[in-house]
Amino acid sequence: MAERRSQQKGSVVDRQLSKGKAEVNISTFALLFSEMVQYCQSRVGSVPELQSKLSEMGQHVGVRILDLLFIREKGLKRETKLLNILLFIKANVWKVLFGKEADKLEHANDDERTYYIIEKESLVNHFISVPKDKGSLNCAAFTAGILEAILTGCNFPAKVTAHWHKGTTYMIKFEDSVLARDKALDQR
Repeated sequence: MAERRSQQKGSVVDRQLSKGKAEVNISTFALLFSEMVQYCQSRVGSVPELQSKLSEMGQHVGVRILDLLFIREKGLKRETKLLNILLFIKANVWKVLFGKEADKLEHANDDERTYYIIEKESLVNHFISVPKDKGSLNCAAFTAGILEAILTGCNFPAKVTAHWHKGTTYMIKFEDSVLARDKALDQR
């Protein structure tokens, strides 16, 4: 009997990801994320180490999100172009993570390897009170870790960092091999 019910409902992996509605209560998320930050803070000595630890935790989440995206969303195809993967992250990934698209996607004027995803009000920074001695702390390093893992998992190796500029800006710096591959695909 229980087997028949599970076959009718399908497994957890087969269900669609959120279509933009919040599935986790915001206060629950805020509490859990605050605990993660405190956990990391108790194990490091400086703000850069704390941001690095948050980014590392985000990378573990990013790998799992990427797996779920491709397992559950049957219509997704593998992106091979640089701009397409960035638009995929700006729209699809952001909707899965935060229930909305990212505010902006920009290309750096001075470096062809650098792109920016800008979010006016980052959810992960919304409920964090930064002490005066840790004034440069940006907890969006966690989200940067998620993005880095997703890009690396999609074969677009990059370093992603979070900065305070126009809200929260995620700086994505791709490796030279990504640009070379993108140019080779353009020449086909």
